[in-house]
Amino acid sequence: MHWADIFLLAFALSVDACVVSFSYGIKGLAKPFKSSILLALFTGFFQAAMPYLGGICTSCIRCYIEPYAKWIVFAIFLYLGINFIKESFEKKDSSRELTFTVLFLIAVATSIDAFSAGIPLTLKCTSICLPVLFIGLVTFVNSLTGFFCGRKFKNLNPKFLEIIGGCILILLAIKVII
Repeated sequence: MHWADIFLLAFALSVDACVVSFSYGIKGLAKPFKSSILLALFTGFFQAAMPYLGGICTSCIRCYIEPYAKWIVFAIFLYLGINFIKESFEKKDSSRELTFTVLFLIAVATSIDAFSAGIPLTLKCTSICLPVLFIGLVTFVNSLTGFFCGRKFKNLNPKFLEIIGGCILILLAIKVII
């Protein structure tokens, strides 16, 4: 594959991570810098790892995961979106932080589609290592960008923004199954 194609693929794969990071940016987390870095690291790592695994496991696992992949992503995004909306009605705790479980779920949900991208990368590239590292880097940058863009909107009505963030995640869930 040509590097322009790999960049377009990396950018397209990173959009979900950017949108989810935007949603968490408006959430008003206690340690925004730490949260943004953790989100970017988790999403970037998984976005790089999934195409690599997809390339390696093309014949082994694909037939088992592929029929359920969209439903797995749907369930995770739906859970996160509903949780966002539910938390918007709860009393705010200024020490809110992202847990490992939430980071893991976000990373998996935003990178399942990257698993399938490993197949053409494996077939078209001499080595899959550089393209997957590039995908991870682009996702890292887009995740940070999304988070800090979300932080710009943080000073608006937080309850409204958290509901919007939850709705964005629910719309992502719906988009996956349509």
